[in-house]
Amino acid sequence: MTRPRTSATAACAVLLAVAATLTGCNRESGGAGGGKVGIDMPRTDTDFWNSYQQYLEKGIDKGTVSALPLSNSQNDISKLVANVQALSDQGAKAIVMAPQDTGAVASTLERLAEKKIPVISVDTRPDSGRVYMVVRADNRAYGTRACAYLGKKLGGKGRVAELQGDLSSINGRDRSRAFASCMKRKYPGITVHELPTDWKGDVASAKLQSLLAQHRDIDGIYMQAGGAFLQPTLALLEQKKLLKPAGSVGHITIVSNDGIPEELDAIRSGKIDATLSQPADLYATYALKYARAALDGKTFHPGRTDHGSRIVRIAGGLEDQLPAPLVTKKNADDPGLWANQLEKRK
Repeated sequence: MTRPRTSATAACAVLLAVAATLTGCNRESGGAGGGKVGIDMPRTDTDFWNSYQQYLEKGIDKGTVSALPLSNSQNDISKLVANVQALSDQGAKAIVMAPQDTGAVASTLERLAEKKIPVISVDTRPDSGRVYMVVRADNRAYGTRACAYLGKKLGGKGRVAELQGDLSSINGRDRSRAFASCMKRKYPGITVHELPTDWKGDVASAKLQSLLAQHRDIDGIYMQAGGAFLQPTLALLEQKKLLKPAGSVGHITIVSNDGIPEELDAIRSGKIDATLSQPADLYATYALKYARAALDGKTFHPGRTDHGSRIVRIAGGLEDQLPAPLVTKKNADDPGLWANQLEKRK
């Protein structure tokens, strides 16, 4: 992965690379549009979101945008509404948010549209309402690829526990629906136990424990959020003496989503088998760059970008679907993975 350059000319070139449709590049950090950017963190209780915040702060320090102090809505839609109102009152000319309840944010988006404040939505796509750009990965691909990995590893037979996210979030719905559709179509011999968790590790652990009390013959687990589920899941399996290394008799095949350093360590040690690396670094990088572009009045169109993604049209605007590679023991040490870069900075 190319590291950011520090010269004014290089910074301009990187900004131009957001999409082929960009025109012009302002050398001053204020840009033609100027103004502060308001940023709300959705939560800081998982390693993934803490990593995302680190990347955001690095981008702000580099001068990609001038930002107001970050707020944190703590996975609470009412706090998100209040935080966005406060950021708007403080003079934010663009908003970066990651609404976890994607159905309840419509009225907030409507108010921001009335004020002509562009919104960049990170990781989640609001169910309705206008956005300047959504920055996320293809979450249906997460579910489909997790299904394909487990189905192949289990030979199309067995019993799988699916630790779902919050089904009020489009991410939880996309991953769950795609996983279910793939399993039904390609691996009908696999029984899937769907366990909604609201993205909470303690809920995931409790529901998995109840399932294991009924079915100790679990062959696989799909964790929709490794940042929230990894540690409680591994602790429970170890307590139940079910945590066997990959390749040994009795190993439970585990595939996850997020790609945090702890997941890569667990892959290396054989505790889990794979994860889909959700790009925390690119989420932060392009959230800030699209906020900068919004302030500068720039526009984008559907199509391939030169940063390895595709912009697609959605009901409320556009979405930049960033790549999320599958990580196994074969490529867990790849220096291009954001989690390995994060480790080097520690």
